[in-house]
Amino acid sequence: MTIDISQFYQVFFDEAEELLAEMERLLLGVDVASPDPEDLNAIFRTAHSVKGGASTFGLTDMSEVTHVLESLLDRIRKGEMALTSNHVDAFLAAKDSLKMQLDGHRHGARVDQEAVANVRMVLHDLAEGLVPQAPVVAPSYLTLEPKTHHPLENAHRYKIELPPVEQRDISALVDELGLMGRVKVTPLDGGRSAIIITTHESLDDIIAICSFVLNPEDLKIFEAPALTPEQRAIEAAERKRIEDAQGWGFFDMDEEGGAAAQADDMSDDERGYGFFQPIEQIRAMAGITSEAPPAQAVQRPDPIEVSELAAEAASEKKSVKKDPGAESSSIRVSVEKVDQLINLIGELVITNAMLEQRSSILDPMGHERLLNSISQLGRNTRELQEAVMSIRMMPMDFVFSRFPRMVRDLASKLGKKVDFITNGAATELDKGLIERIVDPLTHLVRNSIDHGIEMPAARAAAGKSEAGRLFLSAGHQGGNIVIEVSDDGGGLNRERILAKASENGLAVSDGMTDEEVWQLIFAPGFSTAEQVTDVSGRGVGMDVVKRNIASMGGTVDIRSARGFGTTISISLPLTLAILDGMSIRSGDEIYILPLSFVVESLQPAEQDIRDIAGRGRVLKVRGEYLPLIPLYQMFDIAPRITDPSEGIVVILETEGKKAALFVDELVGQQQVVVKNLEANYRKVAGISGATILGDGGVALILDVAALVRSSRQLFEDVTVS
Repeated sequence: MTIDISQFYQVFFDEAEELLAEMERLLLGVDVASPDPEDLNAIFRTAHSVKGGASTFGLTDMSEVTHVLESLLDRIRKGEMALTSNHVDAFLAAKDSLKMQLDGHRHGARVDQEAVANVRMVLHDLAEGLVPQAPVVAPSYLTLEPKTHHPLENAHRYKIELPPVEQRDISALVDELGLMGRVKVTPLDGGRSAIIITTHESLDDIIAICSFVLNPEDLKIFEAPALTPEQRAIEAAERKRIEDAQGWGFFDMDEEGGAAAQADDMSDDERGYGFFQPIEQIRAMAGITSEAPPAQAVQRPDPIEVSELAAEAASEKKSVKKDPGAESSSIRVSVEKVDQLINLIGELVITNAMLEQRSSILDPMGHERLLNSISQLGRNTRELQEAVMSIRMMPMDFVFSRFPRMVRDLASKLGKKVDFITNGAATELDKGLIERIVDPLTHLVRNSIDHGIEMPAARAAAGKSEAGRLFLSAGHQGGNIVIEVSDDGGGLNRERILAKASENGLAVSDGMTDEEVWQLIFAPGFSTAEQVTDVSGRGVGMDVVKRNIASMGGTVDIRSARGFGTTISISLPLTLAILDGMSIRSGDEIYILPLSFVVESLQPAEQDIRDIAGRGRVLKVRGEYLPLIPLYQMFDIAPRITDPSEGIVVILETEGKKAALFVDELVGQQQVVVKNLEANYRKVAGISGATILGDGGVALILDVAALVRSSRQLFEDVTVS
């Protein structure tokens, strides 16, 4: 009975991603000087689990990297080798390589094979006790230069006789085996070929690699005799000659065929696969005439069934030590199913609102039991709604866990010392917002390291510790979540910001408050960096942050003290699926205003309304002139009231700007279920979504940011006296 394991790929991808994230967390927290044995064992277990899963699903590229990684980790955890910073750097680079390979299998993303080979080579060198000649960094920043392979004095030599197959299959196999050691292709009679490989890897690993490219039944593998010292000396000299002639012996990897495509047009002697000559040539050059002892055939084990592999992987997973009672009590559910459930609960909430509205006209005495049942249904619906909404809530740790590695790499790149501290990682936020908050927080964290925290020498001169502190915290505040990015750096420079703003043509004055000055850094193209680097200086970060936060219904606030640091605070609603809204009427239409944008509502006096020729009208509110937006004009509605002094004006604020919205009346305040209008109809200017009211009617949710932005563009150059 065969098992179709393709159905389990998604489970493996999810688990592998979690294991790699756990590996990075453990590596960043390990004490290099005195590592905790349990931490080393935990890191080893993550690598072992990834290797087992990758082998089960035939992902040989991942299993090859994890095999070398696992071997090195095993030596360290057994005390055969001391842990160093070079090891940690190499392990982090290996984690990034595995993540890149995982994304390649999962999403079809491009995999930098040269970067993977370099990382694997460095791991092998470290396992042999050699110090890498270049620093190991993440593949995205990889700058390793090609270097010679490690010595293979005590390695095994195997001869793999291949059946008559196409050259591309041989090249593919050579590419795979080339990651395990030195390989060489030699011709045989009958149009066949043989591969000679010198490697420290086991025969089982070689057979596994060959089996994924060719039918294992057609392979013949023999153990070749070891080279004598004279042969090794000649081999080393010949290898050096080839390296000097061919530029390290590496092929340039291209998008289509990689090294194999270039190798097709080369003779055996010109191929850089193995950096050594066939054994016959080596014997001739060394003057050896005696025949080598007959090669002994190596028995190949029977092919392993997929079911056996799966059982082995499962048993390995069970052998991992766990705390008592730590078995997982969670299940994996696709996001689509959760969204469908939330949508159905939203429909139930709407239906319940309809029942409550239509039953409100009934006589309470005559329909007491019915009204009590509807009231009980309403309570149960609200509890069910809260429970289901909590399913979409995810801890902020999903975001916070991304930053320790980034902080470490960026601080090292800039020559700074940074202690990264997080708080409130268990605070929950809607999954949709979790995904959208990552980019803004990344900008803020990078900005704090680059601009906020000073160089160690400057901090020491200012009486501070050489290592700056960067705080990332999250917590609930009312119906919102507040995320703060704080540093104890030099703080914002008021004079420098004002000078740069004036240079950029922004309206500034010396009488501006600090809060108003700090808001200037969110202007598009604003940057106080003296030179453009790959970290910052182009002025495209902070304005993107504010725009993205505003699109999520949030606000950004800055607090800073010169010489003591800066705190940037982000306030977001807990979810975008349900919002508190104010129902307003204009003509015969009902609209919903998100309550988070509403400052106040009032009935203006006639003398506070001013006409601006060709621009419309403004409203004076406590000495401040605000653009007046007649809602009926925005959506071409037949109004009941055209005089603002007879209607209601709602003061709105977003992105630090205010406007006055003129409506006929306020209907009430209610919690509404947000429906995507664009997905069900099309995008409408000034509208962000829709909801269904208790009477079954549809109410549009206003896009406050778009309304305020468009209205202020008409009045920003107007001065009212």
